[in-house]
Amino acid sequence: MHCISTEIPDVLLFEPQVFGDERGFFMETFRESEFNACFKAHGLVAPKLVQENHSRSMNNVLRGLHYQATRPQGKLVRVIAGTVFDVAVDIRSESPTHGRWVGRELSADNRLQQWIPPGFAHGFYVLSDSAEVVYKCSDYYAPEDEQVLPWNDPRFAIAWPLSAAPILSRRDTPEVD
Repeated sequence: MHCISTEIPDVLLFEPQVFGDERGFFMETFRESEFNACFKAHGLVAPKLVQENHSRSMNNVLRGLHYQATRPQGKLVRVIAGTVFDVAVDIRSESPTHGRWVGRELSADNRLQQWIPPGFAHGFYVLSDSAEVVYKCSDYYAPEDEQVLPWNDPRFAIAWPLSAAPILSRRDTPEVD
């Protein structure tokens, strides 16, 4: 597993080693020892991952920006079908990168995984006909603690690669002040 830095030091990309031939491919998507070594190499403490989620979304669906207020979750995000533009927004008030965001195209083809640290809001926009996203979390989902920031909040000025108006759930359409 190759570990890659991003513009925000706490957000990391993981690129698995893929072994392929005419029959298909094999890759490890997670190995705790390598995951921990990557965090240590970047001066970070590796989280324990306790839950895994799987979602499927259609083209132009935008999910987010989600976070948990008092039980923040870190998320190791990967795409197993299709392509998404995956975004992490630093909402930690005391952070030197507060208000900054990192966005990456994650796909079944590039097999990249993005680490979204606790204290970040997370969202993604589906670029393909559909996409399936799998993510491991550092804390359990607590629906009563979930918060949503507007996906188009001008404070963040996220450069979403929209090809059409995004399809949003009711909870993902908070008012922008």
